[in-house]
Amino acid sequence: MADPLRYFRIEARELVDQISAAVLDLDQDHDPEVVARLLRYAHTLKGAARVVKQPEIAERTHAFEEVLIGHREGDHPLAADEMRELLRLNDEIERRVAELEPRAAAPATETETRAEVAAPAPVTTAERRDTSDVDELLDAIGEAHTRFAPLRRGSQSLDRLHREADALADRLRMGQPGAVQAARTAAMRLAAEFTRLSRRLSDVVEQVERELDEVRGRAERLRLVAAASVFTVLHRAVRDAADSQGKRVRFEARGGDLRMDPHVLTLVSGAFLHVARNAVAHGIEAADAREAAGKPAEGTVVVEVERRGRFAAFRCTDDGRGFDLAAVRRTAEARGLLMPGSTEPDQQALLELLLRGGISTSATVTDVAGRGIGLDVARDVADQLGGDVTVRTEAGRGATVELVVPLALLSLNGLVVEAAGTVATVPLDAVRTCLRLDRDQVAAAATAGRIAHDGRALPFLPLARALYAGNAVPDSGSPGVAVIVMADQDAVAVGVDRLAGTSTLVVRPLPDLAPAAAVIGGVAMDLDGNPRLVLDAHGMVDEVTRAGGSADGAPAVAARRLPILVIDDSLTTRMLERSILESAGFEVDLAASGEEGLEKARRREYALYLTDIDMPGIDGFTFVERTRADPELQHVPAILVSSRAGAEDRQRGADAGAGAYVVKGEFNQEELLAHIRRMVTA
Repeated sequence: MADPLRYFRIEARELVDQISAAVLDLDQDHDPEVVARLLRYAHTLKGAARVVKQPEIAERTHAFEEVLIGHREGDHPLAADEMRELLRLNDEIERRVAELEPRAAAPATETETRAEVAAPAPVTTAERRDTSDVDELLDAIGEAHTRFAPLRRGSQSLDRLHREADALADRLRMGQPGAVQAARTAAMRLAAEFTRLSRRLSDVVEQVERELDEVRGRAERLRLVAAASVFTVLHRAVRDAADSQGKRVRFEARGGDLRMDPHVLTLVSGAFLHVARNAVAHGIEAADAREAAGKPAEGTVVVEVERRGRFAAFRCTDDGRGFDLAAVRRTAEARGLLMPGSTEPDQQALLELLLRGGISTSATVTDVAGRGIGLDVARDVADQLGGDVTVRTEAGRGATVELVVPLALLSLNGLVVEAAGTVATVPLDAVRTCLRLDRDQVAAAATAGRIAHDGRALPFLPLARALYAGNAVPDSGSPGVAVIVMADQDAVAVGVDRLAGTSTLVVRPLPDLAPAAAVIGGVAMDLDGNPRLVLDAHGMVDEVTRAGGSADGAPAVAARRLPILVIDDSLTTRMLERSILESAGFEVDLAASGEEGLEKARRREYALYLTDIDMPGIDGFTFVERTRADPELQHVPAILVSSRAGAEDRQRGADAGAGAYVVKGEFNQEELLAHIRRMVTA
C-alpha cells in the first residue's frame, strides 16, 4: 500500500521551516507582509493536514492563524504574550510534523550528550534540501540531453558517407570508363564532407562534455547543505535566551550560501547553539545598563560564515560587555587552576582557561548559563574535526568566538584555466577580471614581474611556474590571459595559456601524503575520474607575492566589482550569457522574469542589468523604465538583448533608458563585453 503521508511530510517540513523563520523575522520587525506570508503558510499547512487526516496539526495551525488574523492590516506589533503563543504553537506544529517521520535509533555522541544537558531544545540536523538544487540539476540534464540530437544526425550522416564510399570503391573495382576521374571528384567531395562532419561532431562532443561536467558538479552538490540551514535554530536559541532573561536582542546572519558536509555542519551547529546562548547570557547587558553605557537598548548577536580556502570559519560576535576576565580569574583560583597571589595572567591566558571548560562567569545556574561548558563544546568540536577555536574580547564593546574547521567537501563555482598542459580551476569568487595579453605585454610583465591594470601595478606570475615549482616547465608558449585574483585585500595577476569556461564542482582535500605546490587547495574529479587541480586564492597571492614582490607595495586595490544581473525567460540564453560574463571575470546573478529581476534589483546592488525584451509579465522595456524611475536603481546602466532588430524597437529601448541594444541574430561576444566594460567602468 502506498504511503499516504509521503508527499505531506515533504510539504509540511518545508512549510514548518518557512513558518519558523518568518515568526522570528516578525519578532524582530513587525511587517504586515510577513504576517500575510505567515497566514498563507499556515493556511496551506492546515488544508494539507486536513486532507491527510492529521487533525492535531490542523487544529494547532488554525490556532496559529487566530493569533495572527487581527494583525493582517495595520502597523501595531504583536504583544509579547501573542508572540510567545505563536512560538509555542510553532513548536507544537514542528513536533507533530517530526513525529510523522520514520525514526532510526542511533547512539548519542559525547558532544550530543553534553548539548542535551545544557540546552533542552534539540539541535536540528542539517539535512534539508532546497528544491531549487534539484530544479537546477534537472534543467542541466535537460540542456545536456538536447545536445544528443546533433550527434544522432551526425551518426546518420556518417552512415550515408560510408555508403557513398562503398559505392565509390565498387566503381573503381569494376573499372568502368571514366571511373578514375569520377572517383577523384567523389573522393574530394567525401573528404570535404568528412572534415565538416568531424568538426561538427567534435564541437558537439566538447559541448556535451562541458554540460555533463556541470551535471556531475550539480549532482555532487546535492550531497552538501547550505550553512544558512542552521541559522533559524540559532536565531530561535538567541530569541529564547533573551526572552528568559528579559533582554532585547537582535539576531543577524551572514554568509549562508557556503555549502558543506551535513555532518560537519551539524556538529558546528550544536557548538554554536551554546556559543549564541552564551553571547546573550554573558555578553548582552540589560536594556537600562546598555543605555547607561551609551549603547542602543537592543543588543546584537551576529553569526557569520565564510570560506577560507579549504576551511570554513564560523564567527559569533556580540556587542555586549565582553568576557568578565576578573570573574574568570576568581573562578580559576577557586578551582585550583591558578594559585592565589601568583603572577597576573594576561588576557590570552585567561581566555585559554575559558576554552578548557568548567569555568563560568555566571553567578547562578540557569537553563541558559552557569554550567561552564559552552566554550568547552566548541573546543570539543574543533578537536574532533581537526579545527581551531579562538576567542577575542574587548571590555564594554563585546566578544567574538570563532570556530574554524576544515572542509572535507566543498562546493564552489570555478573558472577553468589551462597552463603548460595542466587544467586547473580557480574559485570564481576570487576572480575579479581576466585580461587578454599579446606577446609584448607578456614579455613586459615577465620582465618586470608586474602588470598594469586599472592604473595599478599588480604582481604577475605565470601559473605554470607556480605549478611546476622546482621542475622544468613544459614549453606551451607564453600566457595569453592574465587572471586577476583577489584574496582578502590583496590582488595579483596570474598568467594562464587559455580559459576553458566555468564549472560547478565539489572540492576534496589533498591526501596528507601528497605534497603539492602552495597554490593548490584541493582536487575535483573530471568526467573520466581523473583529478583536476583546484587552486587556492590565498596560496596564489602568497606565491605571486613571494616571486614577484609584495602586493602591499602597489597602490590600494580597487573596490570589489559589483555583480551583473541577467534577466531572460530562456534558460539557454541565461546560461550562455552567464558563461560569457563569468569567463570574463564578472560575478553574475540570474532572473527568469522581469518581476524576479525587479525583486533582486531592490535586494542587492548591481553594476549593470542585461535583460531580454520579450518575456511574460514585465517585458524588458518596462523593466528598464521602472528602474529608471526608481531613485535607488536609476544609476545602474541597462543593456537590452533581443531578437527584434527594427529601428522602432531600438528607439523605444533608447527612450526607456537602455544604454545599449544588442540583437541576438547579430550577437557578438566581444561587442557585448565591450558595451559592458564601457558602462561598468564609466
